[in-house]
Amino acid sequence: MKKVDKEGKGYMIVSYIEGDSVENELTYLSESEQFQIGLESGKELKRIHQYRAPNNIEPWFNRKLEKHKKYVDQYLATSIRFHQDKVILSFIEENIKFMKGRPNLFQHDDFHIGNIIVKNGKLAGIIDFNSHDWGDPVHEFIKIGMFSRQKSISFCIGQILGYHDKTEPPESFWILYSLYLAMCLFSSVVWSLKFIPEEVDCMLNKIYTVIDDHNSFKSIKPSWYKI
Repeated sequence: MKKVDKEGKGYMIVSYIEGDSVENELTYLSESEQFQIGLESGKELKRIHQYRAPNNIEPWFNRKLEKHKKYVDQYLATSIRFHQDKVILSFIEENIKFMKGRPNLFQHDDFHIGNIIVKNGKLAGIIDFNSHDWGDPVHEFIKIGMFSRQKSISFCIGQILGYHDKTEPPESFWILYSLYLAMCLFSSVVWSLKFIPEEVDCMLNKIYTVIDDHNSFKSIKPSWYKI
């Protein structure tokens, strides 16, 4: 990023990946093609997660817990409430212990179908690393539950299986996936009110879809995950 002082503006030079996002290409892809691109993206995500955080980065548990508590406090200070919020907070409290000791690895932190580029029906690359962070790699999968799942379930299943070398994820994955997704519901309300207040109702619809997918978090595995 370079700042131009006189103009008060700046610019960024980035490399270019030919193709279009999976999100825009979905209507042209068959279910099997969507699944295959999901497999490829899952493998690519695993490659992204091979770098460990520098020693000066605080443990993931400490950072995530602090963020979660702040978001819950901010959520409770708003006038917005979604059904079952107390039940979901209890679910988080019961399972938050599973975050302890989780790996602190490089995260894309915005890994969804809008940032995955395809060309000629094949994965071309991943874009938009501006939100990169360090933490638990399972946290990357919340974008599936919040966004990608509503566009292509085939892609989502492919991404999960691709990440796990085409094998069924262990129960520990689903516990953490559902935990982070539950946490995300509160931060999503706060984020929407702050940045896109006109779309709060749309975000609430996404939240209710997630709640239904997990039967008010009585189930750690979403109902759409069927292989």
